[in-house]
This record gives sequence, C-alpha cells and structure tokens, in this order.
Amino acid sequence: MSNSHSKRPRFSELFPFSFRDLKITLLILLVAVTFCILLQRMEPSAGFSMPVFVLTVLLTSWLTNGYFWGLLSAVLGVIAVNYFFTYPFWSFNLTITGYPLSFLTFLSVSIITSTLTTKTRQLDKLRLENEKIRMRADLLRSVSHDIRTPLTSIIGSTSAVLDNPDLSTEDRRTLLQDVKQEAQWLIRVVENLLSITRIGSDQAELAKQPEPAEEVLAEAAQKARKRLPDIKFSVEVPDDLLMVPMDPILIEQVLSNLIENAATHGVTTTAIHLSVKETEDGFAAFSVRDNGRGIPPSLLPHLFDYSIRHASTPTGDGKRNMGLGLSVCSAVVKAHGGRLTARNHKDGAEFIFCLPVSKEESI
Repeated sequence: MSNSHSKRPRFSELFPFSFRDLKITLLILLVAVTFCILLQRMEPSAGFSMPVFVLTVLLTSWLTNGYFWGLLSAVLGVIAVNYFFTYPFWSFNLTITGYPLSFLTFLSVSIITSTLTTKTRQLDKLRLENEKIRMRADLLRSVSHDIRTPLTSIIGSTSAVLDNPDLSTEDRRTLLQDVKQEAQWLIRVVENLLSITRIGSDQAELAKQPEPAEEVLAEAAQKARKRLPDIKFSVEVPDDLLMVPMDPILIEQVLSNLIENAATHGVTTTAIHLSVKETEDGFAAFSVRDNGRGIPPSLLPHLFDYSIRHASTPTGDGKRNMGLGLSVCSAVVKAHGGRLTARNHKDGAEFIFCLPVSKEESI
C-alpha cells in the first residue's frame, strides 16, 4: 500500500493533465495541419509534413508539462500525416510500400524528441530549484552572521546598565542610545528578510498601483532625515506629476536600503541627492547619489549578491555586510520589471533603478 501511494505523486508529475496544456497541444497541431495544407496546395509532391510535425512535437513538449502531451502530439502527428498528407489524401492508407518502416521511424523520432525535450525542461526546473535552495541557504547564513553582532551589543549594553547601578546618567543614556540604534538596525534586517522572502515566493503577487513617484521619494527622504540627521539631503523631481505602477512600500524600502548603503559604506558621505525622472524609453529612473568615497571596483560586479562582504574592513562588525540590503533592492526592482545599476562618479557613488511607466498612467 505504501509503495502505491509513493508512486502516485510521481506518476502525476510525469503525466499531469490540465486544460491549459490541452489547449496548447490542440492549437499547435491545428496550426501545423493548416500550415501543411497551405504548403501542399503550392507544392503537392514536397515531403514537408514529417519535419513540420517533428517540430510540432518539439514545441508541444517544450510548452507543456510532463511527458503526456508530447507523446500525444507524436501519435496525433503520425495520424495527421497519414490522413492529410499521404497519398491518397484525406483518407487512411496502411498498405503503401514502405509505409510501416517510414512511419515507425517518424513515430520513434517524434517520441524521442518529446522525451528529450521534456527531460531537458525537468532538468532546467530542477537546476533552478537547487539554485533557489542554495540562495536561501546563503541568505540564512548572511542574516545569521549579520544579527549576531548587534544582538551581542544589545546584551552587553543592557547588562552594563543593569549590573552597574552607579553609572552616570550620561553613560546610561549613551548605552541605551546604542541599544536603540542596534535594535533599529535589526528591524531593518528583518524587514529586508521578509521582503526578499515575499518576492521569492512562487505565490507572491505585487500589489502594484499607479503611485506618484514624487511622493514615494519624498517619504523616503523624510524618514532618512530623521534617521540620519548628520547627512544633508536634497530631492529633485520633475515638474509634471509622474505616476508609476509600483508597490509603494517595497519601493520605499528600496530607497531606504540605498540611502542606508550610501550613508554607511560611503564612509565619508555628508550629502545624498535623491531624484526621479522619466526616461525616453518609458521608465521612471530613481537615483540615490552620494558624495562618499565610492564603490571599490572589485565589488561592482558582485554588488547584488547575498554573500558580498566588505572583507577589507577589519571591524568585525556584522553590519558591514551590504549584500542583503542590495540583493533585496535587486529582487524588488526585478519583480517590478525594472533594472538596477550602480556606478562611481567623480564625487562618490550612484545607484539608479528604473521602473516601467505605463503611458496611460503617466500624466
């Protein structure tokens, strides 16, 4: 009994049934038959039908799930070739000299094509699943490393306050301020983790609505000014209202991550310029530009990897990892159908992400 139950899921994976796949199979076969009939009228003696139906099997296997539809397409293709395109036309004839060998060869080629194509798709799917598992493992390792140092700092600061009742008010304030900063940073790590988990979910759907790009940018700048009072912020927006389909919470988080990255890893950053404009190719280009020390050229190709670290920074501070925040930015922007790039300029670094703008929604 247990063996039969274990085989059922496997059989359903190999030979699944869905009306979507049925429609695709029938549509491809109908197009192939119509195309061959048109060609036959132009050149009745040409033997083009078999290659066309082998291609039909290949397309069916590639666009549908499991082995069933490719095999069905192979069998129906053999029947169609015999009925429509083998003399006498529009009738079945199994007595033609050499017919059994020819059509057995055609059927074998079709079945092999279907099997190999389906197998290739399954291997590609397995490779993508393994890559997703590996990325999640890297993410967990990255987060585990990142939260260890601030948690240790929080425990140390609170222990110092509790174990030393004679501490001055100023020392207590300094320690509690450190606890607050570490806790705020941990909150941002958790928000990033939740966002990238949400984006990576197969069932996730972005709640995109046309939003004023200027308002999202202004909101991000306002929160950044409170969090980073020592940095001067400037905002540049277009004269006309720019409506962009987006999930405003996620895009605001992208801006927050990029601002945090500019402030933390720019090291010498004292000013950050935020801007948005519509490009000629129909995108809204958001820019976060700083006057810091720039991005080391060796890190530019790996900026959006989970595992990127400032290994050259000997502080041992887990917060020096910027891979998680930037990988969240990349995932969110890609989920919106956009692109994210980074570059150095003469006075610092600049991150630019572009989101598609619907012409009907752009005012």
